Amino acid sequence: MDYLGIDHVEFYVGDARQAAFVLCSAFGFRLCGQGGPETGMPGQRSLLLGQGDCRVLLTSGLRPDHPAVDYVSRHGDGVAVVAFGTSDARSAFAAAVAGGATAIDAPRTHEGKDASVLTATVSGFGDVSHRLVERHGADGDFLPGAIEMLDGPPPEDPDLLRTIDHAAVCLEPGTLDATTRFYQQAFGFDLIFEEYIEVGGQGMFSQVVQSPGGGVTLTLIQPDLSRSPGQIDDFLAWHAGPGVQHLALGSQDIVAAVDALGGRGVGFAPTPGSYYSSLDGRLGAVDLPVERLRPRGILVDRDHWGQMYQIFAKSLHVRRTFFWELIERHGARTFGTSNIPALYEAKERELAAVRETTQAGL
Repeated sequence: MDYLGIDHVEFYVGDARQAAFVLCSAFGFRLCGQGGPETGMPGQRSLLLGQGDCRVLLTSGLRPDHPAVDYVSRHGDGVAVVAFGTSDARSAFAAAVAGGATAIDAPRTHEGKDASVLTATVSGFGDVSHRLVERHGADGDFLPGAIEMLDGPPPEDPDLLRTIDHAAVCLEPGTLDATTRFYQQAFGFDLIFEEYIEVGGQGMFSQVVQSPGGGVTLTLIQPDLSRSPGQIDDFLAWHAGPGVQHLALGSQDIVAAVDALGGRGVGFAPTPGSYYSSLDGRLGAVDLPVERLRPRGILVDRDHWGQMYQIFAKSLHVRRTFFWELIERHGARTFGTSNIPALYEAKERELAAVRETTQAGL
């Protein structure tokens, strides 16, 4: 079974309107649709945001028995569903269940005037599930009968963020290999990359699984308990278990995206100037001039197919758990061998500064 890509992600949040305001004002998303009791979604309020091909659904529970209420109570705002697009949701559902996933929602068709959407849901990791989505008809109708699409003025500026490139997942110690096998058996993913990452006295194991066509990529990470506790341990403690640590948003112009988001108040994890001093010797010639990368802290790496440019945004989460990444690919299909440690080193510098401020009582 192959998957077309990450169709959308759904966050469970305490206040959908507040979360939407931040993503729209800071990251350039637009409100595209809404749902609630009046659209056949009792007990919840959902807002659909879009930019490029990125779709983010924000859901708040309106009554105590809604799963979003329990999720937010335990984890805070976070990713509850990573949806996979597919050309055959029924077969994908059957294959996933046969491969070890737990059935959550059986296949169901949502019919609209100009579109038909078939969905089914299975378990993933921790409290995160996977919605399998098969779409037919008009592209603009997200979930007929449940999400009312909204008409708005065309955007004044071009979309700087185009796709959801990948999701990074923090796992509890000792569960990495089993989780990788789960994605291989239930979804037919391939293990395409693995690495041991050292950041100061910390250590973490990373394995990357990807659907056969490359549409869906998950980076799976677990801490090394033989080393000093670090940011993965922090995530697991503050999030109260495994979950999505960050989502990477693909851009066709990461420099412009960093400038635009920075102008709206988004902060980015700092990168020391020494990183760029050895760049030429480490990677050779790069497509984007170093003088454009250095002042913005953008990192560059390569795999067998091309180059990639990446940067972490500072977390806006009250628990300092979830954050966003920006990535621009120049032919690269996977990940290089130096950016992942460099990205996590940048995140560790950010968190160290936060810890110092907290200890100073500021």
